[in-house]
Amino acid sequence: MAEADLSTPTPVEQRVESSHTLDLPTGPLTYTATAGTVLVRDDDATPLASMFYLAYVAEPAAGAPRRPITFLFNGGPGSASLWLNIGGFGPRRAPTATPHATPPAPYTVVDNPYTLLTESDLVFLDAPGTGYSRLLGDTKPEQIWGVDQDADAFARAITRYLTITNNWNAPRFLFGESYGTTRAAALVHRLQNQGLDFNGVVLLSTVLNWGQSNLGFDQEHINLLPSLAATAWYHGRSRAGASSLDQLLAEAKDFAQGDYARVLQLGDRVTPQDEDAAAERFAALTGLAKEEVLAKHLRIGMEPFRYALLKDEGRVVGRFDTRFVADHQYVVGTGSHDPATDDAATAGVNSAHLSTFRQIMAGELGYTSELHYRHLYNMKISGAWDWSHKAPGIDARSQVPDVSLDLSAAMRRNPNLRVAVMGGVYDLATPFFGAEVDVAKLYLAPRLRSNIAFHFYESGHMTFVDERVVAQMQKDLKDFYATATDR
Repeated sequence: MAEADLSTPTPVEQRVESSHTLDLPTGPLTYTATAGTVLVRDDDATPLASMFYLAYVAEPAAGAPRRPITFLFNGGPGSASLWLNIGGFGPRRAPTATPHATPPAPYTVVDNPYTLLTESDLVFLDAPGTGYSRLLGDTKPEQIWGVDQDADAFARAITRYLTITNNWNAPRFLFGESYGTTRAAALVHRLQNQGLDFNGVVLLSTVLNWGQSNLGFDQEHINLLPSLAATAWYHGRSRAGASSLDQLLAEAKDFAQGDYARVLQLGDRVTPQDEDAAAERFAALTGLAKEEVLAKHLRIGMEPFRYALLKDEGRVVGRFDTRFVADHQYVVGTGSHDPATDDAATAGVNSAHLSTFRQIMAGELGYTSELHYRHLYNMKISGAWDWSHKAPGIDARSQVPDVSLDLSAAMRRNPNLRVAVMGGVYDLATPFFGAEVDVAKLYLAPRLRSNIAFHFYESGHMTFVDERVVAQMQKDLKDFYATATDR
């Protein structure tokens, strides 16, 4: 009897297609949905990872110009990309009760009136180790799980997808959210250096310079202050005296980069009078007690603020969207939690998005797998992440990434590259003012600075889960695509 072949089978790329029609206010839109995988191979053609994707390709209108293609991904590192899909801009969408917790199943799934499929074909990519994407064979985590390794894997996956679909001459876009903005900034530079210029990059809930959060640095507190002020305003705790949210945010940003920054940078050299005055203003903007602010020398972090603002009510505000609240009168245990899930905002939409996504995958798209779908694998992947980065023009690797250098190089190399920076004012995880600060340090010529558009909304980290906000986002993105493709 011949011995059984126990060798590892050669990995293959999968592809399941289905045809659908989207019922939109502007009329029906026919599209093909493809659920599949692409193999990420090294330069010797050895498979390193299998990356799962969901692609939606609309039937082009007769005589219409070549449709753009957009590669979309969420962040983490360690998050799959279902959120941007089922929660935001895919053809099917699960509405939520944001900014309140969505009740348990059954959930609603509707044809998405806000889908970006009207503007571009869409390819949602799950990072290796998330969703149905996996490392293969003898691939070690350190070969894939890192800032530069991840950008390389995505670059190889995108070029592979363009090859198997013959989309090399389509206008190209990247759309990253959260850590996905870090990835997008590094990725667009990498791909353009490989000969693939892009029309546009969308950065949602942006973080480019991770060094600002290092212990002992004050910039993180400066970036956070306007979002703390917005949160206090929303919950009726602000004592700043502003007549509108816009006025409040303008005053908070002026204070943050003015007197507040000066006091922080002086440290123990600050006079008691100046520290007291700054604490008084900080407390008024954020709704906290001045004594509490002074006790922390005006350095109130995200987590202490979340628990302090509504402590008299026994409630904690959300991390990713501070409009959400959860009861927190008494909790046994003081250990750490996964920050991606120990949050009222995430809990408020998580089940609705995951449940409806899995239902659509199996029921409408006909794709099933024996693998577990890892929608959030942050604790495993982030803990093993290589945060070092080789930035363009810098010979030594930095210990934490500042990919504003990559984005700046990409824009200077391709003067037609457009960038949309978006975010929510109630997001503490990636404060919107931090995006303004990071982008202001691209040090671009005035002509290139005009290629950047900013849009900040009255929403949280996943701005698109808010029904009012996603409608405005769709309008802003439609204008962005038109500008970036000269339509």
